[in-house]
Amino acid sequence: MNSSSSHIITHDGKRPILLDHYFARKPFSNPVVVFCHGYKGFKDWGAWELVAHEFVKAGFDFVKFNFSHNGGTMDNPIDFPDLEAFSLNNYSIELDDLDRVLTFLDQPKVILIGHSRGGGIVLIKAEEDPRISKVISWAGVSDFRARFQVGSPEFESWKQEGIKYIENSRTKQRMPHLWQFFEDFQENEERFTIQRAVRNLSIPQLIIHGDSDPTVSIAEAHQLHLWNPKSRLKEVPGADHVFEARHPWNDHQLPAHLAQVVVLTIDFCR
Repeated sequence: MNSSSSHIITHDGKRPILLDHYFARKPFSNPVVVFCHGYKGFKDWGAWELVAHEFVKAGFDFVKFNFSHNGGTMDNPIDFPDLEAFSLNNYSIELDDLDRVLTFLDQPKVILIGHSRGGGIVLIKAEEDPRISKVISWAGVSDFRARFQVGSPEFESWKQEGIKYIENSRTKQRMPHLWQFFEDFQENEERFTIQRAVRNLSIPQLIIHGDSDPTVSIAEAHQLHLWNPKSRLKEVPGADHVFEARHPWNDHQLPAHLAQVVVLTIDFCR
């Protein structure tokens, strides 16, 4: 029988982190897997809970959490009511959040999974933190700098205005990004260069990507694998960016592509 518990990680002066922990029998009696959502993502998106239960059935503890500045709140973790927090988010905060989660869990060895932008975050964290034993990216990005489109008219407008907006296709919100996001990247660019992190990885790495991903090209998966030839690359034929899942996901079974991703990942984690 699977069990779960929810926790709020608090820290003086920092926004809280909402976390779910899934386990069998008792907490931390099995290896721990920590899942990081991506851009405009959240821990309760789509089929992530079904994914958690599959890992528990396979003999793992599974932890998923919301980054502190993803736009959710403790009362409403799904619909992004806190756009001020979203506007203040950056890669430094997300890496600090992940560190806070690892410290809260207090486990000597943890496996990290990251989806999309979360894939980049876990690769950077895995290279610098000895608590990480294995790292997996699902449809993960390979280059944070490229996403800013430096020098484009949109970038120059953002720099001049100090703010830009991206529409959320699900909620129809105009989600704000303050210029500080790029400034934080610029100040920490060496740390945030995924190529550097991947080249220096000394732990097992798995890369899973759909070959029909319209959001993050499978070319980025090939790039990650090139930088670390010891990594394993698994392509999922026909799969999109979210491996057929949607939000909300009302089925009691995983979509076929995501089920394949879970099987490949569990096999690697073992």
